[in-house]
Amino acid sequence: MKTAQDWIKKLDLQPHPEGGYYKEVYRSDEEIVAELLPGNRSGVRSVSTAIYYLLEGGDFSAFHRIKSDEIWHFYDGATLIIYVIDNGGELKEYPLNKDNPMQIISKNQWFAAGIKDKNSYALVGCTVAPGFDFEDFEIAERGELITEYPQHSEIIQQLTK
Repeated sequence: MKTAQDWIKKLDLQPHPEGGYYKEVYRSDEEIVAELLPGNRSGVRSVSTAIYYLLEGGDFSAFHRIKSDEIWHFYDGATLIIYVIDNGGELKEYPLNKDNPMQIISKNQWFAAGIKDKNSYALVGCTVAPGFDFEDFEIAERGELITEYPQHSEIIQQLTK
């Protein structure tokens, strides 16, 4: 059985700003110009992008949001829980594992992820369309998110940096 370090080395994963490790493995050659992109964006975006993403048991993906839909795919390791604060302010938890290998996160929703088994890891993939760009990425500020969603302060404290 592979370990987190085996996957990090094999896939040449690098630290991600939200936590965990990643490597972009696909960026469409086709692009969408700003005038045709939904929301307030500048520049162009690839039609789609994909990454490998790995979380170790003691780490987490901090609450963040992006301006595109994101599809998470499970590959290996332990169950990963994706926490989503939807546009109505409701907190939802989605397990990602061999029994539920795909989860869609709609654009502009705050979400984070963690692993229940602190002695394991989860290797997943994330596909974004229109394609990911760090200009469309926002990490949550703990105090602001708690002010907006005080009913979820406990999980926000746990999954922000």
